[in-house]
Amino acid sequence: MPTSAKRPKKFVPEPYDYHQEIEVEIDSLTNLGVGVGRHDGGWVVFVPHTLPGEKVLTRIYRNHANYSDGDLVEILEPSPDRIEPKCRLFGQCGGCQYQNLSYESQLAWKQRQVAELLEKMAGISHPVDPVVPSPVQYGYRSKITPHFQKPKKGEMGPIGFLLQGRRQQIIDVTECPIASDSINQELTKVRQEAIANAAFYKKGATLLLRDSADGKVCTHNTDTCEEKVGDLTFSFQAGEFFQNNPHILPAFVDHARQEALGDGSVDYLVDCYCGSGLFGLSLARDFKEALGIEVSEAAIDWARRNAEANGIENCQFIAGDAAAIFAEVHFNPAKAAVIIDPPRKGSTPDFLNQLIDYRPARVVYISCNPATQIRDLELLKDHYEITRITPFDLFPQTRHLECVVTLQARS
Repeated sequence: MPTSAKRPKKFVPEPYDYHQEIEVEIDSLTNLGVGVGRHDGGWVVFVPHTLPGEKVLTRIYRNHANYSDGDLVEILEPSPDRIEPKCRLFGQCGGCQYQNLSYESQLAWKQRQVAELLEKMAGISHPVDPVVPSPVQYGYRSKITPHFQKPKKGEMGPIGFLLQGRRQQIIDVTECPIASDSINQELTKVRQEAIANAAFYKKGATLLLRDSADGKVCTHNTDTCEEKVGDLTFSFQAGEFFQNNPHILPAFVDHARQEALGDGSVDYLVDCYCGSGLFGLSLARDFKEALGIEVSEAAIDWARRNAEANGIENCQFIAGDAAAIFAEVHFNPAKAAVIIDPPRKGSTPDFLNQLIDYRPARVVYISCNPATQIRDLELLKDHYEITRITPFDLFPQTRHLECVVTLQARS
């Protein structure tokens, strides 16, 4: 279909004109949650908010060397798995990708995407367990961080999250269906305060709302929050990292426990990137001794407080030197399991080489980013054999997940 829209200066006019509309059959989803279709002999077109099995009308806005990007104009033939999103901003807000997809299908696609990434990125073919579902699919988030740009002439602009496909433009969010009821109630108050104080902001800012097990909603980075996991209570600063789907945490932690223990031949646990001690303290009672390592002195302080508050005496915490993480670990590696739960960017080659040199019997690698996790497995695969891969859906309605990979030292 011809277009009269003005082309951007850098637009490449082949194979489609700017804003040309074409019909596309969607056959899969990327790990970013974008529909993948083919047109005119197999040319790949990416169309957000579309589902496998659908025929859609898309409007092209960018051509690359071997694919094009298009906006969704109309769904001509919907997928049987398509459902009505609960959020009125779905498709505009960049926070969720899958509210239009049945939950069973969300889990199936996430399982498939982990397997495909493993094969494509690391050349590893291994069964992937079905994704462990979240007991709660909406209202599960215990933390959100809406933000806003610098007010103009004392007037506040949108307060919310990035607009879909944009790096700076923010969409106004007055409530978030995947956040807890308590956070949504507090959000109204926090937004009103920000708007009332717009003249005092000299630049943009990020707001914080985080549930605490004592019933309050923390709104400052230095507020002390609490979270209950099983029979333990963890305290930490609201602005620091802690898993934000408390509903699935007991099953998540229990799986890590089972995988770290394995056949029962290990006696010691090392929890790297331990933060405030979630895994180290939750698993310590199943081991003779446990040790948590973290480069952040502040996090180590909270982990020690949590050990004392929960009466756990066989788990110690040390602030590790990034260049010599295992220098103070005196456990026999043949009797040790190591849990690693690095940030989204994954582990560094330096850390992984230190892990290989220490050579624990088992490694349980937990990641919120399967792509960087699989990149790291490429380095580990000559030294460790994968025994199990289990994804957990800590983030329903979104493309995100946590993936637990269990590794056994090769003989």
